[in-house]
Amino acid sequence: MAAYLEMHNITKVYPNGVVAVKAVDFDVERGEIHALLGENGAGKSTLMKVLFGIEPLTTGKIFLKGRQVHIPSPHTAIGLKVGMVHQHFMLVPSLTVAENLVLGMEPRRGVAFLRDKAIEIVKDLGKRYGLSVPAQEVVEDLPVGLKQRAEILKALLREAECLILDEPTAVLTPLETNELFLALKMLAEEGKAIIFITHKLKEVKEVADRITVLRDGQKVGTTPVAEVSEVDMVRMMVGRDVELSIKKQPAKRGAEVFAVQGLTCVREDGHVAVRNVSFEVAAGEILAIAGVMGNGQTELVETLTGLRKAASGTVRIHEQDLSRASPRKIRLYGVAHIPADRMGRGVAAEASIEENLISDRYFKQEFTRPGILGIKRKNIKAHGEKLRKEFAIKAQTAVVSVEILSGGNIQRVVVAREFTANAKLMIADQPTRGIDVASTEYVRQRLINDRDAGMAVLLVSADLTEVMQLADRIAVMYNGEIVAHFPTTDGVTAEELGKYMLGIKRHSDQEIVEEAAVL
Repeated sequence: MAAYLEMHNITKVYPNGVVAVKAVDFDVERGEIHALLGENGAGKSTLMKVLFGIEPLTTGKIFLKGRQVHIPSPHTAIGLKVGMVHQHFMLVPSLTVAENLVLGMEPRRGVAFLRDKAIEIVKDLGKRYGLSVPAQEVVEDLPVGLKQRAEILKALLREAECLILDEPTAVLTPLETNELFLALKMLAEEGKAIIFITHKLKEVKEVADRITVLRDGQKVGTTPVAEVSEVDMVRMMVGRDVELSIKKQPAKRGAEVFAVQGLTCVREDGHVAVRNVSFEVAAGEILAIAGVMGNGQTELVETLTGLRKAASGTVRIHEQDLSRASPRKIRLYGVAHIPADRMGRGVAAEASIEENLISDRYFKQEFTRPGILGIKRKNIKAHGEKLRKEFAIKAQTAVVSVEILSGGNIQRVVVAREFTANAKLMIADQPTRGIDVASTEYVRQRLINDRDAGMAVLLVSADLTEVMQLADRIAVMYNGEIVAHFPTTDGVTAEELGKYMLGIKRHSDQEIVEEAAVL
């Protein structure tokens, strides 16, 4: 009997000659959660874009319920009951949840939009699948976990029988992840075919039935999850053994490098995004700020790096007040920055790898000469090739445009530049979000090594595994405030942190002051 979905001999070649997927076979059964694994650039997203009609296939065939289909667009895919929940949500922020979910299929009487009917549809759908959402709330005001639910419900409302989820737990707390997995298992029990793209191997073991691994655009194999360990999965993805444990010695805390006092930030719409935040970071330690995305971390980091002006408060680096300084001046004082939005803030997409790798230092004597002769192209090329090899950026040369790289390799360009900036303070915002196992372990170990060499590190992360692995101290941010501070990670669990991240618990102001005073 044929599987619900079968993809045979799928090949995708881009106009520039890059072979993203080569002769891949892939299938999913009804009632199955099938994890699709591979390093960044392995072809996972391309294969799913072909299935969802975002990218046309070059050669190959796709069958649904035993019938060959042609999928030239997402509209066609939805009509064939294939739904996709993207890593970066596709909701309209200014609309309510109900308005987003019924968009394009609005209940109407004549030309009038039946708002109450839309709300009723969404509430009933949420109850049916155990994914209740506040139908009347505006999407931009929702926490990430509820946005995730809304995206899944949007696909289910369109009667998706095959559901593709791309990194669905990237910014969820343990509680939200558990709730999502319960919903996915319920959907599988109803006979849905679910494709789960992730880099989190513990989650694969917890929720998936089978895995398919891609490497360099080709299929390595398909196997039941019960028959492979996490080490086996990594070996299949990378082609070699990868050390999965972070080597970390106790911190040797030095002098204070960075101090933030009473920082308040107001967004353009008048919303107070950061409210009276204070903390400090010393040489030789990692302070992690944990929090669900959307609780003021973005505005905090933008202010600390000169991309946004504070409404009040001070930011000091080595006792120098840089509260109103430009990004370039802050960098010159020894601050490196790995931004959460690698495309919007981390790179110039149309520029080459080598150009991006000098974007913070192009004016230095190593790369620029005075007068009409301008830049030192030979030095720039040598620098680009050196870092391309050192940081294993998958590209034939450093002259190629960054925009053609996979997301993980774009992140490698960012970290290559920032880790070689000779910084005294590293502000790392979601540094491993959406990158593969090998890249994640590399970035995390590099942060530990730099901390051991005396760098001060401010880690901002929604990934509690990352926080627990790397942090020497933890602060939790919720609704723009620091709601908890743990001067040590001893005895702290991810589940406990998750409760603070969701606003279920908080320390008193006095507790936060007392815990900070322990240092």
